[in-house]
Amino acid sequence: MTTPATPTAPTVLFVCVHNAGRSQMAAGWLRHLAGDRVTVLSAGSQPAAEVNPVAVEAMAEVGIDLAGAAPAVLTQESVHEADVVVTMGCGDACPIFPGKRYEDWVVDDPAGQDLATVRRVRDDVRGRVEGLVADLLGAAGEPA
Repeated sequence: MTTPATPTAPTVLFVCVHNAGRSQMAAGWLRHLAGDRVTVLSAGSQPAAEVNPVAVEAMAEVGIDLAGAAPAVLTQESVHEADVVVTMGCGDACPIFPGKRYEDWVVDDPAGQDLATVRRVRDDVRGRVEGLVADLLGAAGEPA
């Protein structure tokens, strides 16, 4: 799922194996915090059938709707399109292209976890996304 953005907006791709929890939450946070100033993509190498319902519930608690989100397959095209590729600490194989910025965030997997645990993951991801937004957009809130 892609969020429309301004022509100079950086593109960020969040990747985890199933694209059903961590990467979906990160994408939701980035859309929420950066709006159209950043293009947001998320994908997985082995996408699940649906987004983790507990992750959807945890994000809904903070006003972010993931109910319409769907896991997507990771493609070389999506990596090529991205300026920043964030893998979610799951050892996922991701194509490497020169000139791309890669980050690996070690984030607990919310799969099979209770709501209290998923809330902690949600809040951890929010902090990381806030740092990424500050880095990408700077103090003025515009693409660097």
